[in-house]
Amino acid sequence: MGIEPAALVVDGTVSQRTHVDRICTEFLGRGVSARRRDEPVRLTRIYTRAGDRGETSLGDGSRVPKLDCRIGAFGAVDELNAAIGVVLAGADLSERLRGPLERVQNDLFDVGADLSVPYGVTDRLRVESSHVERLEALCDEFNAELPMLKSFVLPGGTEAAARLHVARTICRRTEREALVADGENGINPLVLSYLNRLSDFLFIAARSANAAARREEPLWRPGGGGRA
Repeated sequence: MGIEPAALVVDGTVSQRTHVDRICTEFLGRGVSARRRDEPVRLTRIYTRAGDRGETSLGDGSRVPKLDCRIGAFGAVDELNAAIGVVLAGADLSERLRGPLERVQNDLFDVGADLSVPYGVTDRLRVESSHVERLEALCDEFNAELPMLKSFVLPGGTEAAARLHVARTICRRTEREALVADGENGINPLVLSYLNRLSDFLFIAARSANAAARREEPLWRPGGGGRA
């Protein structure tokens, strides 16, 4: 039997299933058992069969088709997080970028939690202005150390920079998916601000990765720069 939306008993209290529970039971298809307060979830099974007919659950327990735009939005967030994981797995990533990117990975779970619960539902984890402000501070800090841009940057340079550009383009698509969800259902506007700012930071981080490796940035030369 698959696990259907239901209240969970946590530390003797009843609480609605959280976004993390929903990810594990629907997105990853895992069973959930009672857990301590310091455990986001306790997994007991890898599959549930609950999504075999093309439906899944939102964070409030409501069932929707897997083609629902909200599923598309936090599915794109998951893909973005995986792309950042690839960046972090690279040996050539500077240690200075590693900490901020690890924090971004955690924040993206907050973004997914927000998107998974209809915005009208109260008392749930939401993206806050502090999430956006942290990214803006990072953008300002890293960008201040970079030379002024005099042309558009081509994705490339070091492997770390190239992977960061891939993550940046996924982030742009994630923002578009979130905009579709906003148009059809309404979402937290700070989610859109966060994703917009994150793509800016990933661009700056790619430039910073090249600078840290003393690698010259590949720049766009309109018309090939006169080359044959």
